[in-house]
Amino acid sequence: MKRLFLLAGMVALVAGFFYFDVNRLLTLDGLKSGLNQIEAWRGTDPFLVGGVFFAFYVGVTALSLPGAAAMTLAAGALFGLPWGTIIVSFASSLGATLAFLVSRYLLRDAVQGRFGDRLRAINDGVRKDGAFYLFTLRLVPVFPFFLINLLMGLTPIHAGTFYWVSQAGMLAGTVVYVNAGTQLAALDSLSGILSPALLFSFALLGVFPLLAKNILAIIKARRVYSGFQKPSRFDRNLIVIGAGAGGLVAAYIAAAVKARVTLIEAHKMGGDCLNYGCVPSKALIKSAKLANQMRHAGHYGLESVQPTFSFRKVMQRVHDVIRTVEPHDSIERYTGLGVEVLQGYARLVDPWTVEVKLNNGDIQKLTSRSIVLATGARPFVPPLPGIEDVGYVTSDTLWDEFAKLDEAPNRLVVLGGGPIGCELSQSLARLGSRVTQVEMVPRIMIREDEEVSALAKASLERDGVTVLTDHKALRCVREGDRKVLVVEHEGQEKVIEFDVLLCAVGRVARLKGYGLEELGIETQRTIVTNEYLETLYPNIFAAGDVAGPYQFTHTAAHQAWYAAVNALFGQFKKFKVDYRVIPWTTFIDPEVARVGLNEQEAREKGIAYEVTRYGLDDLDRAIADGEAHGFVKVLTEPGKDRILGVTIVGERGGDLMAEFVLAMKQGLGLNKILGTIHAYPTWAEANKYVAGEWKRAHAPKMILGWLKKYHSWRR
Repeated sequence: MKRLFLLAGMVALVAGFFYFDVNRLLTLDGLKSGLNQIEAWRGTDPFLVGGVFFAFYVGVTALSLPGAAAMTLAAGALFGLPWGTIIVSFASSLGATLAFLVSRYLLRDAVQGRFGDRLRAINDGVRKDGAFYLFTLRLVPVFPFFLINLLMGLTPIHAGTFYWVSQAGMLAGTVVYVNAGTQLAALDSLSGILSPALLFSFALLGVFPLLAKNILAIIKARRVYSGFQKPSRFDRNLIVIGAGAGGLVAAYIAAAVKARVTLIEAHKMGGDCLNYGCVPSKALIKSAKLANQMRHAGHYGLESVQPTFSFRKVMQRVHDVIRTVEPHDSIERYTGLGVEVLQGYARLVDPWTVEVKLNNGDIQKLTSRSIVLATGARPFVPPLPGIEDVGYVTSDTLWDEFAKLDEAPNRLVVLGGGPIGCELSQSLARLGSRVTQVEMVPRIMIREDEEVSALAKASLERDGVTVLTDHKALRCVREGDRKVLVVEHEGQEKVIEFDVLLCAVGRVARLKGYGLEELGIETQRTIVTNEYLETLYPNIFAAGDVAGPYQFTHTAAHQAWYAAVNALFGQFKKFKVDYRVIPWTTFIDPEVARVGLNEQEAREKGIAYEVTRYGLDDLDRAIADGEAHGFVKVLTEPGKDRILGVTIVGERGGDLMAEFVLAMKQGLGLNKILGTIHAYPTWAEANKYVAGEWKRAHAPKMILGWLKKYHSWRR
């Protein structure tokens, strides 16, 4: 109601302004004709006229009415250059701020609620550089000031900042207009005030804040580099530390553009993904899934059998898969591409120098114009009392440890209910382990919607996993050969016996031993970078798990492009990392795939959305494959087909997600997916059918009613 009353009052004032023809007085001709009368009043009571003029100017600018330019001229004619400038400067800034506040009060919540996702980048930019943006706009009279007032009110810029930047930024233009007003009689039109040369000068003034920003960046860089002697020549254009997904891509890009690049890796080429994560886990998941299908072969019209196998051979296959993929990331391949590969430990000596302790014992120092840190992450081992006594494996070490076993561990405790813990729990349960999964929060896969977490838990439990959520691990105890984990649930302690403890509670960035502390490069949970992936030193970049905020192989590769291009060509053009559309998949059975917002995130952020679902139990291919369970859930803007996020639970969910990722990246809506031919019978048809569900829910009922009458008439 307050907003309505305010809006009604403003409408009444604007209507009165035009109804009583006040706008005619604020034209150049009207101003000239009434100037003598106003001058006479000013001679009688100058303070009253000055006050009324000030208040009227504030009202005109606050209501975004035409006539501010004419009033500025009048200020020059009535009060002269010094006093006219003071009056107009404060009145225009105050009126602009009132317009800004009204826009914020009436419109910002609605606009941000509806378009918040699209405006996120603008909001972040305004929070960081809003004063610069506003000052630039204020210096250039080409931009309508009333529009700037209204639009800035929709952003998160502070009102105080808006006022003082407006006061400073509009001063130059105010002086020009007030000075012109002192010569009012000689003016034929307002356009005569601003000649092309003067407009060009204002444009140059508008560029000044941006130039100043770059100059400040240069000064800051000089200050950062003070105390270091920059080499006169460099051995390399780029040095990349770490040969995981991020490092490999950065080195590949540098070699592709003919830069001289050195890639340094202390352990195995391919990093965690090839050797400990994505590749071995998916090989294990495939074997486990086949064993599970054998147990349930009756579902497909075959004889169900209990699979017999050697766990050692299953693990041998996992290592065979790693060896088969290894050539893609090998030293030989990258050397052939033009990358120099060194095996050893790298440490930053100064912002341009890397010391490499080679695996053969030699030490080599290299200088490089730019450096990319892609050192990855390692499993986090919780500091539980007694954990070292009982022993444990992680998602990195289990592949070698389990390769020694003839059978899967009998009693396995998995700490952690995230994607890694869930994938390994289900797979090892299918291969014969009695798995207990312990998670301290109320549900597994906490980043997903509650219904997705519930489906994941039910799926794991069907395969024999005991899922204990809301159970906090307290300590480990070893009594002879007996090993137990003590957990707390609802205030009560419980004891879980195990043969093997698997820690899968997350991964932490590798930050130690690279010289970051000595150079003062800021680290928190990851290396702190700006939007260009630059660290404290503009020539040192970070990419992948060590940079965050995501720990996916595909985001590491995505970041590596930006890091490499900015490192090699940043003097011409730098690119901000684009995190708008990041997909991920948890490869349990059924798969859980995500991109964009889910329902719980949309609610937390206050983003309005609609939900459209399509159940895979209705998909012909899913029925034929015996996998008719799961769903496709799409979040869209209310009343529109623009996709905000997608969750898929089902067979091949990660593959099905690719179409939605492309659509979101390219700004395509559900109507475009609906209009695309999908081969029958395929899993991909689910994407088209969910688009069809959205279309049916938004069918134009009135038009359909008319069409029904039309066809009836035609019969």
